[in-house]
Amino acid sequence: MNVTIAEEVLLLAHSEEEGKQLISGTQLDTALGGSILAELAINDRLELSDKKVSVKNAAPLGDPELDAVLARMAEDGKARRPVWWVQKVYSGKLRKRLLERLAAAEVLSEERAKVLGLFPTSRWPEVDGRVEAEIRARVAGVLGGAEPDARTAVLIAVLHAANLDRKAFPGADRKRVKEIAEGQWAGDAVAKTIAAINSVILITATTAAITASTTT
Repeated sequence: MNVTIAEEVLLLAHSEEEGKQLISGTQLDTALGGSILAELAINDRLELSDKKVSVKNAAPLGDPELDAVLARMAEDGKARRPVWWVQKVYSGKLRKRLLERLAAAEVLSEERAKVLGLFPTSRWPEVDGRVEAEIRARVAGVLGGAEPDARTAVLIAVLHAANLDRKAFPGADRKRVKEIAEGQWAGDAVAKTIAAINSVILITATTAAITASTTT
């Protein structure tokens, strides 16, 4: 099964057997928004210049979530900071759509329950572990010293920015994770993408946390 980078993040963000979410909703939703922007960038649909992102090629990639964001950006037609677009893209609704898509593909299943008998909640345990196993093998290979491709490097950068790398790969070499996350190995275009997405995830998650604290 072909999955997006956002779906890869989502799989790694849930425990395999129980399907519990390993990081906060804010961190995860921001990571998913950043992942979509990053995937468009490494597929040569976006370009980064002067810390702003714009559409380079509006041709669809064949994925409804990616194509919807790309079309929205093309229609807007303006060069904007990546954080602006991630804040427009990320939401709990995006997370739910992607989880339901993985469930429809029989990679995950949804188990519904109620907290204190009142508040509905869902867990998403794995049904078919082969998809996540392939992702883990690819990431582990890079963290073990293999030359990273752009897709795997972006995934590692997103995991690191969302504080998910320590939970998903607790035994990983922190120095190697940082090296990949900072794009030190990469060409200019990919390095810019990784740097922008790192910044976006950190800024958006911090802003959301501050907003939540001031409204409680």
